Formats: sequence, C-alpha cells, structure tokens
Amino acid sequence: MRGPKPPAISLSEAERQGLEKLAKAHSTEQQVALRARVILAASRGLNNAQVARELDVSIDMVQKWRERWLVLQPLPLSELTIAERLRDLPRAGKPSAITADQMCQIIALACEKPEQSERPISQWTGREIADEIMKRGIVEQISPRHASRLLKRAGS
Repeated sequence: MRGPKPPAISLSEAERQGLEKLAKAHSTEQQVALRARVILAASRGLNNAQVARELDVSIDMVQKWRERWLVLQPLPLSELTIAERLRDLPRAGKPSAITADQMCQIIALACEKPEQSERPISQWTGREIADEIMKRGIVEQISPRHASRLLKRAGS
C-alpha cells in the first residue's frame, strides 16, 4: 500500500551543517538529535516509511517532523535556530501555581538537613518535603509526587 509522496525537503548548507552538528553533539538532547537525523534523512529524498525504517521510529513521527520543518523553514535562522525548530511546542495544561519566589524557598528547604526541621530522617523524601513545605506555609497544598518532581526538575 503506497501513499502520496511526501513533500521534499531541500536544505541550505547552513541548515545541513546545523542539523549534522546537532545530530552528532553529545550535549544535544536525544529527542532533538533524533529529529535532526529525521530531517537529514528526509532531505536525502527518502519517503516517510524509509526514514522510519532507517531510524527505527514511527512513520507518524517522521511525518510530524517533516511537516513541522517545512512550516518553520521559511523563517530566517536568525529568528528561529535549528535547535528551536526541533524542540517540542509548549504543551497545553494548567500553568504552574508555584511562583519563582516559592520555588526558591522550596529549593532552599531541600538544601537544609531534615534534622533542622526536627524530622527524624537523614534524607528528604517526597512525603516529608511536601509536609514541610505546607507546614512552613510556602504553598497551601502540594502532593509528595509534585514536590519531588519540582526538585528533580530544579536539579536539587
């Protein structure tokens, strides 16, 4: 079963070099590097199924990033870098109710030893830190899981 031929991707030398650099750099997020490889493979004239097979990804993923690249490609690189073109779009959902100041207080708390808060533990757990955050009135309500995720995201 053959579908329509996908739109061709033609890359400028700057785009090709930028994509190759992202695909090879050890510091590039893995999803961004994979998306760069998708665009590079598509620019070699491969159809979505061929790219998907070569990179062991879904055809839907290849189609999505081919289309996204083609939509964003007309923008100058000075306006939207190659890496920015390959990042996820912001997801819908409720914005965080925790302010930057509250986040700073939570991180500072996580840096304290639990004994300073009269907690009989040697390391913070999600439950203990969530309890202490609410006890100190930093936020009114927070789940242990959310408190742990915030600290993980902050690198604490």
